[in-house]
Amino acid sequence: MKRSRILIGGLAIVATISASAALALALFVGTPGTAGAEPPETLNPGIAHVMAIHGAKPGGPQAVTSSNMYYHGGRVAHAPKVYISWWGTQWSSGFSTGGFTSSQAQTYITGFFGSVGSSSWHNTDKQYCSGVAVNTTNCGTSGSHIGNATYGGAWNDTTSVPTSPTQSSIASAAVRLMNHFGGYNVDGIYMVFTPTAHSMSGFGTQWCAWHSSTSSGGNNVAYGYIPYMPDAGTSCGRNFVNGSNNSYGNGYFDGFSIVGGHEFIEAETDMNPSAAAWTGPGGGSDENGDKCAWNQNGGVSTNITLGSHSYAVQPDWSNNSTQGGSHCVTSHT
Repeated sequence: MKRSRILIGGLAIVATISASAALALALFVGTPGTAGAEPPETLNPGIAHVMAIHGAKPGGPQAVTSSNMYYHGGRVAHAPKVYISWWGTQWSSGFSTGGFTSSQAQTYITGFFGSVGSSSWHNTDKQYCSGVAVNTTNCGTSGSHIGNATYGGAWNDTTSVPTSPTQSSIASAAVRLMNHFGGYNVDGIYMVFTPTAHSMSGFGTQWCAWHSSTSSGGNNVAYGYIPYMPDAGTSCGRNFVNGSNNSYGNGYFDGFSIVGGHEFIEAETDMNPSAAAWTGPGGGSDENGDKCAWNQNGGVSTNITLGSHSYAVQPDWSNNSTQGGSHCVTSHT
């Protein structure tokens, strides 16, 4: 059995995972400076890697460490390609929260994923590879490295989305997304976004997002789940970097790029969490995003510029470089 999680602003959610279906959850909710308690089992077997909620330290036997990540033998995305599912008719009919529309949220999200894959922020992940000896911590020029990521497109899946979708229904939505874009891509990362007030149980109280993998046609499909981040308020990143909101959504939508970026960088370095690629000694809750979530290990979240707009991001863990004495960096050459 495998367990992992991802923290948002400091609180983590833990889930027990079966070897056949591991899921990486990203962000938990909590009070700054407090220890995270083991959450109730709201997640089905098969989930690992959660991002914890902002403000609490992860709890449970696996924890974020300050030690380098090392290679476990699993698969990374050599030519990562991100696909987005807007699951539910609500995305096409439109909705508003906090003075912002769903269309503005979509513009913010696609603007981020459409450009981030060739950014200096994403370059940090290029040091990681597959095809080297287990326990390697620095690939150097060996192995097959992660390259620039590209954006594969977005699709409105008008299949009805439940008020409280399950892990299995989210996995099915990821497979529909994959099939819509021509079938299996070994380097594809399929991101499922649900509309406001339609999120999996535990969102905003125990975790913020997660990534995992599912099987389709004998292939391992890497996917992530990103609920409507503003619904969780500051627990999942709203105004975490930008204290005030502007017309583009900076501030109000900070959580989408912080949390979505967290899941993305983890998915490409650990495509199948039940057959891990890169993690630290803390296991599934010690991936590159976990280590620096909510400014852990000395990292500092910030805005990066992509095109004509800025986006809030958290730092990414680097084994081979530091900024300000921390391995949690926001740019890499």
